[in-house]
Amino acid sequence: MTTKARKLLPQVAGKGASGLAVLLLGCGEPGQSPYTETEPGLPLPGLSESEQSAFATGQALFNRPFTPEEGLGPLFNQDRCGSCHDLPTSGGHGAEPVTKVSRFDPVEGCSTLPEHGGDLLQTVVIESARAMGFEAERIPPGATAITEIRAPAVYGLGLVEHIPEADIMRNADPDDADGDGISGRPNLDATGRAGRFGRRAQHTTLDGFIEEAIRLEMGITTPANPVEEAHNGVPLPEGIDVAADPEVGAEELGLLVDYLRFLAPPQAIRPEDPGARADIEEGEKIFEFMGCDACHTPSFTTSASETAALDRKRFRLYSDLLLHDMGPELADICSPGTLPSEWKTARLVGLGHRSEFLHNGRAQRLSDAILLHGGEAAAARDVFRRLTDQARSQVLAFLRSL
Repeated sequence: MTTKARKLLPQVAGKGASGLAVLLLGCGEPGQSPYTETEPGLPLPGLSESEQSAFATGQALFNRPFTPEEGLGPLFNQDRCGSCHDLPTSGGHGAEPVTKVSRFDPVEGCSTLPEHGGDLLQTVVIESARAMGFEAERIPPGATAITEIRAPAVYGLGLVEHIPEADIMRNADPDDADGDGISGRPNLDATGRAGRFGRRAQHTTLDGFIEEAIRLEMGITTPANPVEEAHNGVPLPEGIDVAADPEVGAEELGLLVDYLRFLAPPQAIRPEDPGARADIEEGEKIFEFMGCDACHTPSFTTSASETAALDRKRFRLYSDLLLHDMGPELADICSPGTLPSEWKTARLVGLGHRSEFLHNGRAQRLSDAILLHGGEAAAARDVFRRLTDQARSQVLAFLRSL
């Protein structure tokens, strides 16, 4: 909980949401430029003609099924990117889970089990490989965590890509120097850059994030990784794959990057009913009062860019892109350099389009997802528990509006 919330809590007790509204007047951001956002699935406003063409071409490729003759498989999970990102539109979240595994040892740290084929299991086998006796990958021995992962939406990633590094690092407090109980840290790569993409911010670049997805989810080799992934750690025999490696080139990968780079974040949902709008506005104030915005940073502004649609644009995110310890309640698989309980703060924009919550979709209600927060989020969770029914409903109305 933020210091402001601690001071306000005694004043709010017994007053309900209406008392809170009076106390938190003026917490908005007057005088700032409007947010960059559109209806779900549309490109960023202000693209040039050539950028619009690249977006459309990349979108078609994103949603086109690949065949084994084009490099699909021999083991894979889906035959197109859009299969995992199609709700409520192309680029949205997905309903089809994938299985991930890992091994964690308190001394040795995290292993993604590369000797057994890695942490993502491929569950579909092309017909020619099945004829040779290949089956779906199995959970490897030594795994200490097994989970299902739901694909998040990929809206607005070009804006995330253009957040100044200093703005991400400014929110980091790995040693909790300010004593507020929140100690977010960046997931740094070998060169010291902060990660932005992936559940644990393990990717610093958009092209690296996309390259890994097409390679592991679809079994398609790339210029950076032209060798087929092993089957549970066993190299594939000659002749099982008919397509020449690499199976996708730099041009195709570039089109996929263009599509995601120019895909806009979804706009906030604002009902026409004045009472519903008032509840959303009140819920936003309570969200801040709870201290949720200490990790779910509401907005960022991009750096200067030669692309006008990305140039110094303010957009809603509700994530600080940092790793936080969420406690044993959400401990699960791990990634190299992270604990099983550490996750990048989930982006909340687009939450209103989802019906399952958390990385594995185990929460069917937003309130359940909040109550499963632990670790650094335990104080905010406990405030939520103590809210009146009306105040809790208003928080949930705000979250559904994102």
